[in-house]
Amino acid sequence: MIHATKGIVLRTVKYGDTSIITTVYTELFGIQSYIVKGVRQSSKTSAGKAGFFQPSAMLEMEVYHNEQKQLQFIKEYQWSYLYEKVLFDVVRNTVAMYVIELLQHSLKQPEANPELFYLIEDTLKQLDKGNDTLTGNLPLYFTLQLAGELGFQLQGTYSEQTPVLDLQEGMYITDTPSHPYYLEGIMAKTTADLTGLQFYNDLENIILNRNMRRELLQSYQLFLSLHIQDFGELRSFAILQEILS
Repeated sequence: MIHATKGIVLRTVKYGDTSIITTVYTELFGIQSYIVKGVRQSSKTSAGKAGFFQPSAMLEMEVYHNEQKQLQFIKEYQWSYLYEKVLFDVVRNTVAMYVIELLQHSLKQPEANPELFYLIEDTLKQLDKGNDTLTGNLPLYFTLQLAGELGFQLQGTYSEQTPVLDLQEGMYITDTPSHPYYLEGIMAKTTADLTGLQFYNDLENIILNRNMRRELLQSYQLFLSLHIQDFGELRSFAILQEILS
């Protein structure tokens, strides 16, 4: 059957002489892999079509879907959102690549999750529109939001009685745990501030220095690795750490 769905490109590899296989997080079906034929031909009709399938591209698609097959086909595709800054700004592009690679390492099952799709879609749009402070804070916010969507929502609240964030248990506690996986002080409070935000624009009001962003992002990566089997290391992480100023 043919279905209309939005999709966000996660990965694309060459297939044969002229085609590609693209992995897309779709609104209707979750993660799906599609063969797209002829987009790498050097003809007038194919010129520029491979650009639709660069990682982070957001598409409107008509797709053939068969639950029994691992590879599907795309019938039609067009932009659902055309970036103004993300593809041309080094910092924003690096943040976008971090978001995409984080999804590649975190999503282990193909099942659809519309709420997660809308989170990714909105995050990338806000990255394209937001100011520099929002851009710098967005990886922190998205990592925490992704954890929540995957079932690892932080529990409890930061307070004088519970000033320690236990990353292994995913909750705010009274005393430092016996293991080394925890945040306290300003790091725990800032995490609570980030998880409590209602709107992306509020990220513009959270002022963090370079070192705090680096330490927090490293801690959030640790948090995910403690809860996602075979999480692995992100290649974009080290690059992102360098540009978060």
